[in-house]
Amino acid sequence: MDERLDGFVNDPGETMTNPTPDLSGDWDIDPDHSRIGFSAKHAMVATVRGAFTDVTGTLHADLDDPDASFAEIVCRVDSVDTRNAQRDEHLRSGDFFNVEEWPEIVFRSSRIEEIGDNALVVSGDLTIRDVTKAITIPIEFVGAHTDATGALRAGFQGTRRIDRREFGLEWNVPLDTGGVLVSEKITLEFELSAVKREADAQPTA
Repeated sequence: MDERLDGFVNDPGETMTNPTPDLSGDWDIDPDHSRIGFSAKHAMVATVRGAFTDVTGTLHADLDDPDASFAEIVCRVDSVDTRNAQRDEHLRSGDFFNVEEWPEIVFRSSRIEEIGDNALVVSGDLTIRDVTKAITIPIEFVGAHTDATGALRAGFQGTRRIDRREFGLEWNVPLDTGGVLVSEKITLEFELSAVKREADAQPTA
């Protein structure tokens, strides 16, 4: 299997059957209907999930010139939420994200490639703390529909595993039984809803 497909799940029964609307143009991430999450193992056995609740971003789609397409996503790190206030404060501290010095996590794409029906590979730079690394993210295009307000809305989702140590997130505690308290491999979870910007109004005579 193409390694770019690692983490990509596409259920043929859930793909769009309606004609795809014009997707070219500029889009804004809808923070109220988007989620940038993560999961990690705790004490080698339990899965802890969290998310950044303050997410913004923009997309530009150019179907005629795919190389001109790009995406940027920004997460405010102080919005981290794992449903445990003490753990969230620890994640904000210098042991992990150090929000006082590095308040944002940023992903900027360098290439968006269509590799199959509703399947994309988005390559770009992920910056966490003061470390920037190139990664690829397999993304499923969920679909596009006009919502109740008349706005064109598109959905995307995907996951990508990273080694948090590569981004300076090295804090850990060894366990007496072997292993560590917090897994070194983290799964990033992308669930994005984007709204297409309306075309600029034409001036009237």
